[in-house]
Amino acid sequence: MSERGLDAKIVDMAKELQGFTVEMRRDFHKHPETKFEEQRTSEIVENFLRDCGYATQRTAGTGVIGILECNTGKAKSTVALRADMDALNVEEQNDVSYKSTIPGKMHACGHDAHTAMLMSAAKIISSLKDHLVGTVKLVFQPGEEGGAGAKKVMDAGHLNDVDAIFGIHVWVELPSGVLATRKGPMMASSDGFEICITGKGGHAAHPHLTNDPTAPAADIYNAFHKLISRAVNPFFPAVITLPQLEASNGYNVIPDSVKMRGTLRTFDSDLRNKLMDHMRSITEHYAKGWGCNSSFELFRAPYPPLINNPDLVDFVTEALCMLGPVAEAEMTMGGEDFAFYTQKIPGAFLQLGIGNKEKNVIFPHHHPKFDIDEDVLWKGVAAYALIAYRYNPLS
Repeated sequence: MSERGLDAKIVDMAKELQGFTVEMRRDFHKHPETKFEEQRTSEIVENFLRDCGYATQRTAGTGVIGILECNTGKAKSTVALRADMDALNVEEQNDVSYKSTIPGKMHACGHDAHTAMLMSAAKIISSLKDHLVGTVKLVFQPGEEGGAGAKKVMDAGHLNDVDAIFGIHVWVELPSGVLATRKGPMMASSDGFEICITGKGGHAAHPHLTNDPTAPAADIYNAFHKLISRAVNPFFPAVITLPQLEASNGYNVIPDSVKMRGTLRTFDSDLRNKLMDHMRSITEHYAKGWGCNSSFELFRAPYPPLINNPDLVDFVTEALCMLGPVAEAEMTMGGEDFAFYTQKIPGAFLQLGIGNKEKNVIFPHHHPKFDIDEDVLWKGVAAYALIAYRYNPLS
């Protein structure tokens, strides 16, 4: 069969598996598991991969890697496809038959769809084994949502032999069915920082008898936002947000301490480091000026910016031509731990549009009413399978 004919067969198989893909997506949606708790999900995935002829390997605790050796005597290259599996601590507000059955937990970012799509792609890729060379690794990864699961996979060395890695994320900001990617920076770095300012509390009527930590906290809050307009080149995107503040429980009580949590997003690692130094200095000196002590710490692993390999973006654009033109994705300040892979492995990350106003699929990622247009899941399945086939076809 010609290469073009096999491409068409892959698309047809993806469409035939649409019902299975939706079924699995809904099953995972009903049973969400948050970071590093994906026991049920990983067990289903691992058993499925073994049934499809893959060797399996556990990674990062609750992650699973499926390994398919294909005519390895003819080539040594290894391609990896990644899907994340974890849900969020969000109480679902959708009234659907597949609504989350776990209170306070929900697949509000589409990882249920990613897992289901890569499972269906695994079935297709396995059926094409005789048409492939080298090794295909399917990475079902835990802990993307703040857990840096990708870093744990990389640190374990399970992808040391991988020559290229690809990932897909459903994207509500894109019209349903549109595929998009871009060369170079695509998603921002993501840091989570925590500030603690400790002073001396007391009665709100007698502030002169206290070292009020809310005074420097307010100054620090304002100073951080001034950094964007005064310490950053206007042509370099950066965001600092401090949405979480904990202080007094009483309107007339000055607290002993104030805690603030926020995030920093950039596309440039040097700028990120510069802003971090500024924030640490501002925190320390403002607190001292008010007679308080302070600390500035990161409370989770920092996510680097996601940088796509230009050559692999060209490859993806050509490999997926049967699915229609691949659009240029907009840069986003959202973070993605797929960036830990692209730090060390050439890679490309894609978006699959699932936004559909007619179906009321309009709510953003992480929203309690987030949902997806399931009718286009076959396209993600086909994209995964086409990438695996096109990367190492048997010539």
